Amino acid sequence: MPTLALGEEITIDQLLAVARGQQVRLNFGQKTQARVKKARAAVDAIVASGKAVYGVNTGFGALAKERIDQKDTGTLQRNLLLSHAVGFGDDMAVNEKSLALLLRIQSMCQGVSGVRPQVVRWLMAMFHSGWLPRVPEKGSVGACGDLAPLAHLALPLIGAGEMVSPEGKVMPTKRALKKMGLEPIELAAKEGLALINGVQISNAIGLCAWARMRRLSRTADVIGALSVEAILGSHRPFDARVTKVRPHPGAKIAAANLRRLLKGSAVAKSHRHCERVQDPYSFRCMPQVHGAAKDALEFLERALVIEANAATDNPLIFPERGDSISAGNFHGQPIAMPMDAAVNALCAWGNISERRVATMIHPAMSGLPAFLTPEPGLNSGLMIPQVVAAALVSENKVLAHPASADSVTTSADQEDHVSMANHAARKLRTVVHNTERVLAIELHTACQAREFHKDLRAGVGAQAAYACLRRNIPPLKKDRYMAPELDRVHDLVRSGAILAAAEKAAGRLA
Repeated sequence: MPTLALGEEITIDQLLAVARGQQVRLNFGQKTQARVKKARAAVDAIVASGKAVYGVNTGFGALAKERIDQKDTGTLQRNLLLSHAVGFGDDMAVNEKSLALLLRIQSMCQGVSGVRPQVVRWLMAMFHSGWLPRVPEKGSVGACGDLAPLAHLALPLIGAGEMVSPEGKVMPTKRALKKMGLEPIELAAKEGLALINGVQISNAIGLCAWARMRRLSRTADVIGALSVEAILGSHRPFDARVTKVRPHPGAKIAAANLRRLLKGSAVAKSHRHCERVQDPYSFRCMPQVHGAAKDALEFLERALVIEANAATDNPLIFPERGDSISAGNFHGQPIAMPMDAAVNALCAWGNISERRVATMIHPAMSGLPAFLTPEPGLNSGLMIPQVVAAALVSENKVLAHPASADSVTTSADQEDHVSMANHAARKLRTVVHNTERVLAIELHTACQAREFHKDLRAGVGAQAAYACLRRNIPPLKKDRYMAPELDRVHDLVRSGAILAAAEKAAGRLA
């Protein structure tokens, strides 16, 4: 099992591993422990001095002017978690909760939160146990942190809320802690606040969606290449000279991927005496459209990875100078906007994919039998999968409205601008899932279209993708119940099986 050093930079590979449900071991090294202890000593000094510091010895939000007696500073933190754990909706997925917990621990290990080392160790024990709190995913506006869901994530520390076993059984936290061999702890000054300031819930959902998008980015190129071969399309639009004179990074990558996937194609040779001048945009503009989406994905990655290694508390404790700063690192705008942009990227992949499906099933466009069935009329073939794809891309367009464009004033006007990062993250997750399905439908369609000219071998990567699907799904000779097989194709896309087959044959894609 790989080890992750808390307080040091979490790498892209480590984030991908946790996002994809792989187990990691956390290490709370001496250097990080010393950093955490220094910040805690600064908080203790603030409490002893009696100086008013937000959230340490004052109320929260609009109640910041209310001073709290020193003897009640621990109760204040416990009350904070209890009062804020009012989330709504479905429990978050296990990989999202695990990642959110890791990110919250990582933020505290930057040495500016002021928690005691025992809080970090307790959360580490929960992370390693496989037991996780029940965390309703809705209820955050993405500023002052993902307050409601993060409060649910932190409740086990004080023995409150509900927990979910590694097998998925829900039970009261007190009963779960006995099974885990853990005891609740009494929170000290600042610690409750340190557990809920920040947008780690939104970032975790976003990172899990990003992990799927990274795979989908290359898979879209694989499936697009197969569709080119399915309509006997031209390879010339993917020539390196095209993107050299308009050198957007993503477009250059997409074109290079397509050339790699289409290498050795017998279809290309069949074009030597072809009278077709141009293919539809959805085929010849793949580098430009897929590439722009890849550029948006890079923007998303940069923002989420920075956030994963950030300190998001308010106030921030700076032990070197013995002071604190009340600021806005908890605000989710830096990740909300990139997540909104990523939804548009997914719309691009989905929209152009659905158009390729529509072209392949249309005899006037493809030159193939209507709806790719050998006996049109008696059989409907792939008529309705295209309708499903159209429905999904339409839903994606509705969800593409940017969540970060909105703001609602909260906490009696004290918190008067918020990011809606949680909305952006959950939209991103939904649109990833929809787009995977659209590309799965394109894959199924392209393979069926290939049945009508199998004598022309496709490019090496495209042919490998076709072979991978055919090992799982037979050609469509007459109408049959297709819903289960489309689920299977979706699994092949989401799991990376199609991508792995294509890369094994064609080499690693960018």
